[in-house]
Amino acid sequence: MWLITTQGFYSAVEHREDPERLIVRARTREDLEALRRQIPTLEPFEDATADYRHRAIVSRDEWIAALALLAAKIDYDNFKNAVAERQGHERAGVYNGLWSRLLSLQED
Repeated sequence: MWLITTQGFYSAVEHREDPERLIVRARTREDLEALRRQIPTLEPFEDATADYRHRAIVSRDEWIAALALLAAKIDYDNFKNAVAERQGHERAGVYNGLWSRLLSLQED
């Protein structure tokens, strides 16, 4: 699952050795640090050999609760503008590039 929020970008996958847990992956440590707002016990670690360098292991219940908290905090009417305000124009530009690519999936 990819999750793009005004506080960060996350990729969550099932832990290969423990299906009750997930690995939450991020491109920046700051994004995982921000996730502590929803999961205070989060312990980020780094794997320099992995495709997503920054990671944390969470229970499924922790992830579900974090998603609910993130959804409850939606307080904007334009996502890209909110990202620019909260994470800066450079991050908003990256997200806008993804938005543009995904637009190509939309049928006329």
